[in-house]
Amino acid sequence: MDGFNLEGINGERSPSNYPYQYINPKDIKQYWDFAKHYALGDHLFQTQGSGSFTAHQDLIAGGTMIDDTNCGSSEPTCAVIDYPNNFNNWGCGAAASTTTTLLTQTGKYLPGLGPFPCLTYPTPAINDLMDAKGITWKYYAPPYNTVQNNGLWNAYAALSEVYNGPEWKTNVSMPECNVFQDVSSGTLPQVSWVIPEEDDSDHPGGPSSLDDGPAWVGAVVNAIGKSKYWKSTAVIVTWDDWGGFYDHEKPPFFDTMGGLGFRVPLLVISPYVPKGEITKTQYEFASILKFVEGTFGLGSMGTTDVRATSISDMFDFNQKPRGYIPVQSPPSNTFCKSQHAQHEPVDRE
Repeated sequence: MDGFNLEGINGERSPSNYPYQYINPKDIKQYWDFAKHYALGDHLFQTQGSGSFTAHQDLIAGGTMIDDTNCGSSEPTCAVIDYPNNFNNWGCGAAASTTTTLLTQTGKYLPGLGPFPCLTYPTPAINDLMDAKGITWKYYAPPYNTVQNNGLWNAYAALSEVYNGPEWKTNVSMPECNVFQDVSSGTLPQVSWVIPEEDDSDHPGGPSSLDDGPAWVGAVVNAIGKSKYWKSTAVIVTWDDWGGFYDHEKPPFFDTMGGLGFRVPLLVISPYVPKGEITKTQYEFASILKFVEGTFGLGSMGTTDVRATSISDMFDFNQKPRGYIPVQSPPSNTFCKSQHAQHEPVDRE
């Protein structure tokens, strides 16, 4: 864990101290308050030591293993890793020439030999399991490809069955602020993903120095906490990777494909978690999906959820549900206003 000073930023060699930074707690007061009042998972690691494109796939499918002729006859299934070569669009709406990169199970790196980023997995994604059981779900996200360079993030834009099917209109809800309307109208589905735009995403760098991430998360959680949904809801807050900054915790590598990767934060906000709990259980992104599978009796996707430990041990369902403690945050109508919303992609790296 001593090579962070050798890393570059956007292709440039960094100053040797660039990765060794910290955040003043007052700048992330909402996160700090959530951790004090609810629960913190201290050992959640990336499923893959890769970037944002695959990380968000991990959060809907538990991995990016596909069947592809370029994987080779001896190992016909391999993983999509890194990013598509088109940095304007990472989904089914990309230019036809767009390709991805593959990694075989024996560690062979195949840059640019992966498929167009409109994927079909050999195993069901979590939405398939929910559909089969009649569990309602939505993916709240910034508009897809409405302005230049805005095709980079929407996980379901890269899943062919959703993008090219009716659920693109019924289950992918854009913009992300629609979540506030669904909470207030009583139409929040049983399972939701809520994806911010760049200025609300905590992404380091970028075209703007603004970071309203803590305020955005606070507004979403406040809306749920003050609603009828509070006593039956768990809000899980995490990030798609560790940001490139120093962390002393060594990733627990235990597969041949870059996993597990670096540690990332995990907050669980629920009336059924002990106050101020810090859990040392080793989790990965599929630990969240495994909790969903167990909660709704969905069965298994058969991907990394098989090996992952569910986050269920963070909860105490025998305790009396605790009341919600609001955090400081602007009103929800602050977000997605024309003067605030840039609809920039959540991530470029």
